[in-house]
Amino acid sequence: MLERHVPRLDVPWQPIGNWPTPIERLELDGRPLWCKCEGDSHPLYGGNKIRTLEAWLGHARAVDASRIWAIGAYGSNHAVATVLHARAIGLDAAAVVFPQPTSPWAVENCGALIATGCEVIRLRSWAEVPFVAAWLARRDRRCVVMPPGGATPIGTFGAMAAAFELAEQIAAGVAPPPSRIVLPIGSTCTTAGLLAGLALAHAVGAWRWPVPLVHGVRVTPWPITSRVRIAHLAQRTLARVERLAGIRVAIGLRELIARLVVDGRELGRGYGRTTPQCEAAMTTLVGPRLDAVYSGKAAAALLRLHRAGVGPLLFWASKSTAVMTPPSREALAKASPAIVRWLAT
Repeated sequence: MLERHVPRLDVPWQPIGNWPTPIERLELDGRPLWCKCEGDSHPLYGGNKIRTLEAWLGHARAVDASRIWAIGAYGSNHAVATVLHARAIGLDAAAVVFPQPTSPWAVENCGALIATGCEVIRLRSWAEVPFVAAWLARRDRRCVVMPPGGATPIGTFGAMAAAFELAEQIAAGVAPPPSRIVLPIGSTCTTAGLLAGLALAHAVGAWRWPVPLVHGVRVTPWPITSRVRIAHLAQRTLARVERLAGIRVAIGLRELIARLVVDGRELGRGYGRTTPQCEAAMTTLVGPRLDAVYSGKAAAALLRLHRAGVGPLLFWASKSTAVMTPPSREALAKASPAIVRWLAT
């Protein structure tokens, strides 16, 4: 996708997903909204993290890595996706995980991770992440250690490519140009990538309409989802484009911030904890698969905006459509006892 619109931008890439992901028109309260079904990106395990991994796995192969590490909460979408798709291309993968509140969706993902039999390092808290990541990098110089969600200017290139994909779909009449793109913000990788991608697509003429607001709905708290932090990651992504392709996008940090909404009204009691608004949205919005950790909270904000008359709205439905199989007794017997106890709660 990127090479068609920015041919001088040559970056390592590992094709994984089924692109383009479909856009569905949904009717609610007698008015339409549109849904970008990222969950359909792969039948094994889909969702928005497939785009991130196409860039990261390409990078891992380019540096001749022997293993790639994902970092996230027990129920991390990114960790499951990394292990399954890295192994499918013959690259070893493992995960570092830390506790989160239990929920059916987190238990499903954690069970799927255990079922792979990969190496899993369990931390007592997310605060240990920087120290363990540094230790892993020292222990094995040939491994690649991604930060949570893969949120660096490597990983953001996946969502940046998605902005061009969306532009092609709009040009083909699949959906109208949105005024806002609504999505959950967790690690910030997809949000920052879309923010950068829309700016780049507009600069090279692929996005021919007014640039929409990227409306991110917090599922992790500040400062992880700081508006300035997200815009700065988008800025760093565009700086990497300039280094690699010589294309300078004339947009500053303030303008990137102005194109970004960080909506904290659906966070509730914190990461992984559902809210009444989230549960109501998951019942109301029929179509994409939703979860109460990420996409359900974004859906709650989507419905709030829709009922306030904001539009056209595009919902970035990030949850994988695939339902994962629970781990076997043999796999559970080899897993961390603390994780097994958490799975049973």
